[in-house]
Amino acid sequence: METSFDLLSNAVVSGVLLGGFYAAVTIGVSISFGMLDIVNIAHPAFIILGSYIAYIANATFGIDPILAAVVALPAFYLLGVAVYQIYYLAFERRGEEALRGLAFFFGLLFITEVILVLVFGVDYRLVEAPYIGPTLHVGAVDLPLRLLVPCLVALALVGGLQVFLSRTFLGRAILAVAQDQLALRLMAANPVRIKRIAFGLSIATASLAGAVLIVIQPVEPSIGRDYIGRVFAICVLGGMGSFAGTLVAAMTLGIVESLTATFYGPSWAPAVAFGFLLITLAVRPAGIFGR
Repeated sequence: METSFDLLSNAVVSGVLLGGFYAAVTIGVSISFGMLDIVNIAHPAFIILGSYIAYIANATFGIDPILAAVVALPAFYLLGVAVYQIYYLAFERRGEEALRGLAFFFGLLFITEVILVLVFGVDYRLVEAPYIGPTLHVGAVDLPLRLLVPCLVALALVGGLQVFLSRTFLGRAILAVAQDQLALRLMAANPVRIKRIAFGLSIATASLAGAVLIVIQPVEPSIGRDYIGRVFAICVLGGMGSFAGTLVAAMTLGIVESLTATFYGPSWAPAVAFGFLLITLAVRPAGIFGR
């Protein structure tokens, strides 16, 4: 009985830590898709790009991967601003963002993968850091640092963005552009400029998410495809544009996957997790924190 309880406790804790990672990779989609209504299916490709930036900094200069991701945040923000400007001029301004815009982001996903394959090949890459390997033991519960540190980084990322959106004028403008662009214009703010900034922020989060990913597991250029379904599922499950909902949904999905993998086998985890998603949305279509 005690062994079963220990197994259950470790599965739940592992699920929470895994959920922190899911929150980190989803928060950017919560901004672009949940707030701006931009279906950026290329977001996982930007995350993998962040992983390779962290890998280069770590392998070449011995820089901690998460620190490297923090340093790269401004570059990823500018990349996001540039991508949105192209998207706006080519599609959104003409009202063609639905299908053609989706094709644009699919093309970005494909091009990014191809470039990474040409530069780095298809071999898995990994990083080195003092917290990759050691495990904290709290009673019968194990806390692998390679999962704990990324989870803490994810919580800091979500918390920082929530404070920014709720406490600053620019943050409230981003919330307004998602709800009422006419009211935003009446406040003498340019919705396109606000959306450009918001999309830049969504891509900037990919830098940290990429570092978190490569800390947890080795990466190769196409691994981002494994997370496309999950990130949009978590975004919808949590409630469109809700950071608190994203965090709760990510933790919930992580726990469900961890429990399923522990007691029924890893191959069942994705099916059960998405089954849980469908049941939840059937009961509450707007998501956990949706209005």
